[in-house]
Amino acid sequence: MAEIFPKDKKGNIVSADTLNLGSKGTCVFSRGNRLISTVGLKDIVIADTPDALLVCDRNKTQDAKQLVEKLKVLKRKEHQVHLTERRPWGSFTVLQQGIGFKIKLIELAPGKRLSLQRHKSRAEHWVVVNGMAKITSAGKVSFVRSNESIYIPKGRKHRLENPQSLPLKIVEVQTGAYLEEDDIERFQDDFKR
Repeated sequence: MAEIFPKDKKGNIVSADTLNLGSKGTCVFSRGNRLISTVGLKDIVIADTPDALLVCDRNKTQDAKQLVEKLKVLKRKEHQVHLTERRPWGSFTVLQQGIGFKIKLIELAPGKRLSLQRHKSRAEHWVVVNGMAKITSAGKVSFVRSNESIYIPKGRKHRLENPQSLPLKIVEVQTGAYLEEDDIERFQDDFKR
């Protein structure tokens, strides 16, 4: 990366929102939108992603492979699951998660739909942020527009669709005792999952 990005007068390479005070030979990379400040660091690499933060000696970056192996051995979720996951219909990003709740940003591509499904352990509240959603819930079809919402109780068959030619964005708030992706019982699926 030192060959790709320009260095400042102190040899720092920055691809992030940073504030540097006396650091030299430091590389700072981020895909986030928060400020990263450094004070008096020398030959350090900081790589900040939505999933994890890596801070290491610039001369030891090759050892990051050992960290990946350790993540595998410890069966850490960071090795297998990322905050943003791509699906055939679009993507979702986990914005926040705690005991009994998970908040996601769901982006549904034009003309795509999720499977007809239900959840045994969670309820969902969807707020349309951009676009218009076609929602089937308990056999009834409704259209939910930007700044409107709908509640899907635990155990109810439902489907989310994007009938428009622009991406649909919704914020999904899940509540319940179990909030993992394997709590989906599919009845019909365009992607044969």
